[in-house]
Amino acid sequence: MRVMVIVKASKDSEAGVMPTTELLEAMGKYNEELVNAGIMMAGEGLHPSVKGKRIAFDGPSRTVIDGPFAETRELIAGFWLWEVKDMAQAVEWAKRCPNPMPGPSELEIRQVFEAADFGEAFTPELAAQEERLREKAAKR
Repeated sequence: MRVMVIVKASKDSEAGVMPTTELLEAMGKYNEELVNAGIMMAGEGLHPSVKGKRIAFDGPSRTVIDGPFAETRELIAGFWLWEVKDMAQAVEWAKRCPNPMPGPSELEIRQVFEAADFGEAFTPELAAQEERLREKAAKR
């Protein structure tokens, strides 16, 4: 199963405080362990929300909202995409993570939807389309 591990933002990350060399080294080592174990598929840190945009949808209407966004505890500072056997394995790996922020911090683990989760609504035509798009994206 695939999971997204979300690094929650903090006041420091939203203020643009960069990680220390020690934290970068610890994260590099942790990421190497994830890759060597065949767990990590992707992972990145994100700039503060002041550099972000949100698109609000209401029927056919679209509204662009500039950052920064309120409620720091609800924002994302980074993520990993992992392939694990189950949620228990994801939790065990997450517990090994160096603290991603200078003070208290939090990770959130969410299972990624797979085609089978959509049942009959995911038609063979949609499956073929998804496969074509994955192949095209992989070539980039």
